[in-house]
Amino acid sequence: MQKLKKFNIGLIQIQLGKSPSVNLNKAVSWIEKAAKKGANVICLPELFRSQYFCQKEDINNFDLAETIPGPSTNAISNICKKLGVVVAASLFEKRASGLYHNTTVVINNKGLIEGMYRKMHIPDDPAYYEKFYFTPGDLGYKSFNTKFGKISTLICWDQWYPEAARLAALQGPEVIFYPTAIGWHPHEKKKHGKAQIESWQTVQRGHAVANGIYVAAVNRIGLEKQDSKSAGIEFWGSSFVADPQGVIIAQASSDKEEILIAEIDQERIEYIRRNWPFLRDRRIDSYDGITKRFLQ
Repeated sequence: MQKLKKFNIGLIQIQLGKSPSVNLNKAVSWIEKAAKKGANVICLPELFRSQYFCQKEDINNFDLAETIPGPSTNAISNICKKLGVVVAASLFEKRASGLYHNTTVVINNKGLIEGMYRKMHIPDDPAYYEKFYFTPGDLGYKSFNTKFGKISTLICWDQWYPEAARLAALQGPEVIFYPTAIGWHPHEKKKHGKAQIESWQTVQRGHAVANGIYVAAVNRIGLEKQDSKSAGIEFWGSSFVADPQGVIIAQASSDKEEILIAEIDQERIEYIRRNWPFLRDRRIDSYDGITKRFLQ
């Protein structure tokens, strides 16, 4: 049997400030650090160029959006070409006047845009008012062939949907990346915080198990407030990588800037899928109702 490939991924968990240009320069610097640590494919947190502006509905926040290609993709393309790495970067995309998306761009080791994924599931919760800003994605669930391996990218709220993980996994990637911006409402943390973060981690580990695939979630850290009257959101970090059996093989702290490095091993995927052949045993003839909103 031909030996299957291995490659390293790097998750960049950082705190982000109010200046988009400073955040972009910081991201480029941390991409360099991740590459020096041996990362081949690197993922940044969701909407890394700014603090999480969706805490309130403010029409002026649309000024944060940028075109693709644009300033961020140009800067990251240069560093990818220089270092020979692949980067998944989550951006506030201005597609046209009045039309915006939450989009992850995959830039390959030659500095070229390999493709992009537009966030499909858009939340509308207290301090997560994303429906005000983002049009739901229309590119479908994607996978991208890179020099190092095949990857998929989903985004944050997509994390909770097994359908999204399944449709991404069926395209054959070794790893699904989830760039993320998630945290606690400070007044809820004491009572609900532990359960919230455990639910977040558990559902993604379940995606890894059900699909026999690696799952990598990368979050930001820090307390961010949109104004002095707001309690803000305390982003809980805790970026992690789960293997195809749902075992956590790398995990970050809740409050420190870190780079996680983890090995993606195709032989591990093959071994787990031979022993837990969930894809083989899917009853695809029985799933007609899955496209219904509800069955009653």
